Amino acid sequence: MKIKLTGYAALAGAALFGLSLATAATAADAPKAAETCVGCHGEAGANTELDVPNIGGYSADYMSSALLNFKNKARPCTDTEVRSGSQKGTKTNMCQIAGKLSDSDMNQLAEYYAEQPFARKPQQFDAALAEKGKGLFAGRCQDCHGDRGTLQADNAGIIGGQKMAYLSKQLKDFKEGKRPYNEKQKRMKQKLDAATDDEIKAIVNYLGSIQE
Repeated sequence: MKIKLTGYAALAGAALFGLSLATAATAADAPKAAETCVGCHGEAGANTELDVPNIGGYSADYMSSALLNFKNKARPCTDTEVRSGSQKGTKTNMCQIAGKLSDSDMNQLAEYYAEQPFARKPQQFDAALAEKGKGLFAGRCQDCHGDRGTLQADNAGIIGGQKMAYLSKQLKDFKEGKRPYNEKQKRMKQKLDAATDDEIKAIVNYLGSIQE
């Protein structure tokens, strides 16, 4: 799978311990560039941080598009602290990290993480809002993101069981026009523009309720 260097493919969006991290591709098989990812995203792309997405299981297309957007500074690059390892506590952001990656690095990372399992995050959610969000999701999101937001293909992203804080931030960025989007994802932007904050919150609670 090769990275397309023309245009921007959007990252929609996109769970963990207590679930098995067993996979055909072990941590030992990870490309050298993945050493930079582990400090925040965890081994095999699974971590316990509420604001850091679990990225194991994302499609290779999704990952390469995200990395390219960060490298080109087409997505917001919020400073964060490295959560573990020798660089723990130091400041970084995804634009800085992706900017140091070669095309080969990005391809290898995309293919590696696509082979890992997606670990859903057990988290607290509002049951009443989740029930409301279930219907909203079915009517507005399911066609692209699949049943329960679990589609691993294209640039849809796995969002069912993703961290709620992360999902809320990404949907806010999309609605405010801070995320690049292609022709297909223009429909998502239109739907978000038409949605109320309460409706978006309900959808996020529904996605957070998907824990297995």
